[in-house]
Amino acid sequence: MKDLDDLLGILTGGDDPAAELAVTAIADYGAAALPSLIQLAQDPDPDRRWWAVRALAALQPPDNLPALITALNDPEEDVRLCAALAIRENPTPDAVSPLVEMLADDDRLLARLAGDALVAIGKPATGALLEAVINAPQAARLEACRSLAAIGDLDSVTTLFKLLDDNSAMLEYWANEGLERMGIGMSFFRPG
Repeated sequence: MKDLDDLLGILTGGDDPAAELAVTAIADYGAAALPSLIQLAQDPDPDRRWWAVRALAALQPPDNLPALITALNDPEEDVRLCAALAIRENPTPDAVSPLVEMLADDDRLLARLAGDALVAIGKPATGALLEAVINAPQAARLEACRSLAAIGDLDSVTTLFKLLDDNSAMLEYWANEGLERMGIGMSFFRPG
């Protein structure tokens, strides 16, 4: 096994295929790699921070989760994208608040990844998503409703029913989708 310092040098050396191989080797170090990766995640260079988050994502939870949650607030969009993807793969309720804030991001891919991460978190995200679907900007409301539909938590039924009368066809679509997934969809039939 290569020395951790050597692997970190490869990780940040600018050769992406080599860096990806280094990620796998760094993951073998487990929690012993955390301090170095956390320090690297604070580097002024956004590319180095991205690779630090990528390597943190490869570590086994729960030790890596606080650093990934911190990366959700990174000033660089690509680092936030990487962190949201990592949280989607390693869901934790501790990430709900920053992920819900990301639903309103101008970058809709970032908002979608945040929504996907919230879906992976599941029921613990329901309360914050219900708040967002009522009070957030329109784009965030749509993403929150899509996430609620995918989670399928019965606690969202009342709100989803109310959204069936919303002026937004997309909110109505996702509300209906969520209700149908929970087996509560509207059925229309002609009496016999």
